[in-house]
Amino acid sequence: MDLHTLTTDTVDPRERGALLGGRFGGEIRRVSTLYVEHFAALGLPAQRVRELAERSHEALRAWAPGLAEESDACADAAGVERWQVAAVGARTEILALCPPAGEGECSTAVYAPVGAAPQTVQTWDWHELLVPAALLHELTPTEGRTVKLFTEFGAPAKIGVNSAGLGVHFNILFHRADGEGSGVPVHAVARRILDEADTLDQAVEIAGSARVTASTSLTVVTAEAAASLELSPRGLAVVRPGDDGWLLHTNHFLDPELAAGDVCPGDSSTAERLAHLRSVRSALPGLGPAERAAALCGSAGAGAIVCMRPDAAKPLHEQWGTLFTVGLDVAGGALDYAVGTPDTAAARGFRRF
Repeated sequence: MDLHTLTTDTVDPRERGALLGGRFGGEIRRVSTLYVEHFAALGLPAQRVRELAERSHEALRAWAPGLAEESDACADAAGVERWQVAAVGARTEILALCPPAGEGECSTAVYAPVGAAPQTVQTWDWHELLVPAALLHELTPTEGRTVKLFTEFGAPAKIGVNSAGLGVHFNILFHRADGEGSGVPVHAVARRILDEADTLDQAVEIAGSARVTASTSLTVVTAEAAASLELSPRGLAVVRPGDDGWLLHTNHFLDPELAAGDVCPGDSSTAERLAHLRSVRSALPGLGPAERAAALCGSAGAGAIVCMRPDAAKPLHEQWGTLFTVGLDVAGGALDYAVGTPDTAAARGFRRF
């Protein structure tokens, strides 16, 4: 995965989108095409994908018109049909109508003890085929405010921090109600929280205002508080850290009511990865990014279950890998990141954005 960086200082969403599409038109065209092909491999033809993308995009336009304008301007500048970029932005919503995939997705560990600076780490697992390139984007949503985020080309946000001292981690979830109706893309919910929220309460208010058709956990972290916001078509749940200050999340619901509708695939490693996080958490606090990544692997090292590697015996669209390892410094407004699995990240070192 090639990782690109971009800084935009305009507060105009159309100008920001045009700058993004003009600078990275080739990457945007390639990723848009790859996603359409991926959906086809999962049984959704391009016309059906277009219908779903356009429905989700209209929901976005009603909820956050600036983000819809940014997406459209990006597509125009890149020379891609608008629905194709919208399909990447709504890829979680479209995938909700496909057969659920097993394997893994993401593993997040946040240590947020009362009165101390939070410490975080996350792995991002996905199909390497779909992400030949990704983006680190520093942007200015409003005057005097900056956001730094990691995302795929075409998606408004994924993992990031803002200058108010708030950060967001991202884990997909699965609920039996997913796919019902037309909803706001969950990636846009993450972006709007980064763009607008200063506090956890404000993040909860933003998330609660979005009608979604796909489930996701957004783990929001500030110097004062942290919680996983579990979004689903059946409502929003706020999962707080335990008494020990730890907040751990993989790819199944932790809220008891929403968990009753959980349809995480039976062959998913989500339960095993959560158990692994619990087993290594005591070793994670007080470490630098590389040392924390090594501790995240524990005694299993490169064989740890949080180090996902593709199974070459499977078709490309079924191969999973840990593509990115990242921690958030909410006080410093920065991401500490490395491409690859935690074990390789620990060996090669982290960069700061």
